[in-house]
Amino acid sequence: MSLYPNMRQVRAFVSVAETSSFTKAAQLMNLTQSAISHSIKSLEEQLGVCLIERAGKRLSITQDGNIYLARCRKVIHELDVAQQELTNLKQWSQGRIRIGATHSMVKYLLPAILREFRECFPRCEVVVETGDSATLIEKLNAAEIDYAFGMKTKHPSWCEYERLFSDEMGLVISSAHPWASATKIPSEGLSQDDFLVYGKSSETYRLIREQVERLGIKLRVSMNLDDMEAIKEMAKIGLGVGIVAPWVARRELESGELKFVKCDGIDIKRDWGVFYHDIKKKNLAEATFLGISRLVCAGVSTLPT
Repeated sequence: MSLYPNMRQVRAFVSVAETSSFTKAAQLMNLTQSAISHSIKSLEEQLGVCLIERAGKRLSITQDGNIYLARCRKVIHELDVAQQELTNLKQWSQGRIRIGATHSMVKYLLPAILREFRECFPRCEVVVETGDSATLIEKLNAAEIDYAFGMKTKHPSWCEYERLFSDEMGLVISSAHPWASATKIPSEGLSQDDFLVYGKSSETYRLIREQVERLGIKLRVSMNLDDMEAIKEMAKIGLGVGIVAPWVARRELESGELKFVKCDGIDIKRDWGVFYHDIKKKNLAEATFLGISRLVCAGVSTLPT
């Protein structure tokens, strides 16, 4: 025999106690009167006490019954509250979304996504963690985050990937740089200047190195920086040439503080998107967040390269 009564027994007892009628309790629970009677009898046998005294058509709750009734009401109330909270979470997502994103996406794209999302779901908490794509996929597998936004990379079979946009990297230079009037420079020019690179351990730097080595050229790396803002600032004052994508330097390119040029033989294209577990079921807030992400990222692909 089960240590605890089932919820059908508990609800039957509370319904009978509150209506003082097996018939009305049966109607409330959409059951037969005999089913209600059987549930109460089974509950009394399991507890080893009499909960309801029957005298003809009249019912009365025993002292044991009153003690048990108070506890049962609390249990039912808590379960009803929990059910309502789950319904709210599913329908209106007054809960939490855990996002992982690369530093560049957090800096340049996520603020616009969050601004739009907050207007739709002001009560939904968004938790953000940063890292490279590989690290974020590990966190995804450990259930530490719900979605990972980053550059496409090799990922396990359980991990779904949805592309959001593509970019093409190029050189950003000061408006006073000798290359500023050119739209494309010859590859041999790469050996004539100092370069500002982003994180030598990053996937982006690996792609850059592969392209340059294929041309038989060795970059003169003057600074290895983990901050795109620092790379842009150094490039603006002529301390080197940065290698970035246009969406990272949108503001500076539009203002003319930096110039974007391409190099012959260098073709660094990347795909960016969102990773999530293949068994993940999206609630309304998550689906909205991804929809807003698609709209914001669609603007990235329209930037000139």
